[in-house]
Amino acid sequence: MSNELNIIEQNITDILELNYMPYTMSVIVSRAIPEIDGFKPAHRKLLYTMYKMGLLNSARTKSTNVVGQTMKLNPHGDGAIYETLVRLTKGNDALLHPFIDSKGNFGKQYSRDMAYAASRYTEVKLDSICNEVFKNIDKNTVDFIDNYDGSLKEPILFPTTFPNILVTANLGIAVGMASSLCSFNLKEVCAVTTAFIKNEDIDLKKYLKAPDFSTGGELIYDENEIEKIYNTGRGSFKVRSKYRYDKKNSLIEIYEIPYTTNIESVIDKIISLVKLNKLKEINDIRNETDLNGLKITIDIKRNTDPDMLMHKLFNMTTLCDSFNCNFNILIDGNPKVIGIKEIIREWLKFRIQCMKRQIIYDLDKKNAKYHLLSGLAEILLDIDKAIKIIRDTEEDKMVIPNLMLGFNIDKVQAEYIAEIKLRNLNKEYIIGRIDERKKLSEEIKELEKIKESDELIKNIIVEELKEISKKYGKQRKTDIIYKEEIKEFSDDSFIQDYPVKLFLTKHNYLKKITAASLRSASEQKLKEDDEIVMEVEASNKMDVLLFSDKSNVYKAKIYDLSECKASSLGEYLANIINMEENENIIYIAVTNDYLGYMLFSFENGKVSKVEMRSYYTKVNRKKLINAYSDKYPIVSIYYIKEDCDFIAIRDNDKAMLFNSSEILSKTTKNTQGVQVYTLKKNSVLSKFILADDFKSEDLEYYRVDKIPSTGHFIVDNDLTNNL
Repeated sequence: MSNELNIIEQNITDILELNYMPYTMSVIVSRAIPEIDGFKPAHRKLLYTMYKMGLLNSARTKSTNVVGQTMKLNPHGDGAIYETLVRLTKGNDALLHPFIDSKGNFGKQYSRDMAYAASRYTEVKLDSICNEVFKNIDKNTVDFIDNYDGSLKEPILFPTTFPNILVTANLGIAVGMASSLCSFNLKEVCAVTTAFIKNEDIDLKKYLKAPDFSTGGELIYDENEIEKIYNTGRGSFKVRSKYRYDKKNSLIEIYEIPYTTNIESVIDKIISLVKLNKLKEINDIRNETDLNGLKITIDIKRNTDPDMLMHKLFNMTTLCDSFNCNFNILIDGNPKVIGIKEIIREWLKFRIQCMKRQIIYDLDKKNAKYHLLSGLAEILLDIDKAIKIIRDTEEDKMVIPNLMLGFNIDKVQAEYIAEIKLRNLNKEYIIGRIDERKKLSEEIKELEKIKESDELIKNIIVEELKEISKKYGKQRKTDIIYKEEIKEFSDDSFIQDYPVKLFLTKHNYLKKITAASLRSASEQKLKEDDEIVMEVEASNKMDVLLFSDKSNVYKAKIYDLSECKASSLGEYLANIINMEENENIIYIAVTNDYLGYMLFSFENGKVSKVEMRSYYTKVNRKKLINAYSDKYPIVSIYYIKEDCDFIAIRDNDKAMLFNSSEILSKTTKNTQGVQVYTLKKNSVLSKFILADDFKSEDLEYYRVDKIPSTGHFIVDNDLTNNL
């Protein structure tokens, strides 16, 4: 027996085509992408089941009953069916016009954690708007197909009398594509459709103002973006929350949030930002949502500007969120991304076809009735003859043939006449049938005329839309605010400004301590063998520049640094800036305007004077290389706002006093500078300090007339006091 495996080589594209593509198309067509009636298959199966259960005009029934019956059309499990039902209910608030009238807890669209009750506890029926969804569905307006086991029929589409595809929000993720349709106000949709039917060259924005959501909020209107969405079916817009300020209790109440977020996500994000010290204005946040509706309450600190805080929250949380539009719809079984006009055009084409099928159905019924009454009209010419034929017929089975022969009518007409009761052969009945036949004749002519004219059908559609708008239309829930009207706040306005002090230690620790904290501090806590090498007064809105011994400078916003107390070690700089190995910070400078100069002194006696604005960057770059020259060892670094006197010391025996104005400034950061000290062989510039830091009874003794210079010998008393 051979153990060899038979390996058959196959083309991967053939495998994908045979196995993967059918699955892909199944997900696209049968699950995720809505069709022109505005429904996905799961919605359609559920609602049609409820329709067949008589729940359009009856009392509510248990949701469990509906779920169980729906499984005859949708065998995907009761959990999935009930989730579909929940989203379509009034109680869930996911739709502007819910299709299901509900009783019980169905959770909320705006809550992630508010769970809906089990199906055995809730009750449902179809909402009245479903009269427009199912209108004339039993008159052959749409095609029906077999269910999964062939035991029942179900509609392929619903003959919706309004463009539900634009009224019902729909999100779906298929394989390789997705669909994201925002909802629009029903009144506006009916108005724009009516206007489009009359003139396709309309300006959509005149009638269809903007999307509208069941959760309300404020849509930030950008005309160019809205026009792009209307024309192409793609684009995005922002919706932000609505809030009110209670000045008496110092709290903000948020009562409407964007459709794309939920209460819990918002609260979690705000709490996280408070913990990270990025929101210092908030004392507490609570979810106070109840039967009266959504409410998030934020307790704020006194003197906080509520509008500025909310603007900050809009930027940092989903209290202002984007809705990304992707109007991907199945048209004749094919997914297409189309704009509003094309959607209305496709729906109109579909609706006209539905109405033509309904007219044909009505014509068949009326023609059949007219045919029967035409037979009756024949015997009305001689009723006595008809009675005589029936009375003289010996066998029952010959009544119909004898009537057909006697009056030259067909079998259907003869059977209808034979079934007329004797009591109906009176004058009133006969006149009534004649009038009915005449009326039917007029109705048939009218229906034939309408059937042949798309314009007449469109007129009927327009009248239906007007009636629907009047009967079901509601005011907009989502307000429109124009982008230009929004009050803008600069980034700085969000940052609290207060005095702080920065401490740099030898071992690369940085402390940011407020003035209030310093006043109550006893002593600075440091690691063993560590010491404070520099302290700088600053404000919270300033930038800090950290110069290292490897000719790099690191930049940070002081407000991004964590505050600490004197009793803590502070922040280890290697953890907050990406320092090189064995790199040490040797100087820090703070600025808010980048005015003044940086002075760098080197052992070779040179000093470079670099304009501070050379370190300014429009983008928030964290690191600048070549911050100063690395040709010779650095002696000292100073940041000065304006020129002042310095003392340069050589080998701790000679010193010179000069003003920094004698050094020309450069914009090149790593300039080698100018020679300040004339050094003899093996001599170095050993110290470079501010003149105010040099103790001398006769400081002017050391001043030189020009640079470079060899300086003056330091007098004994000054040596004792300074070196």
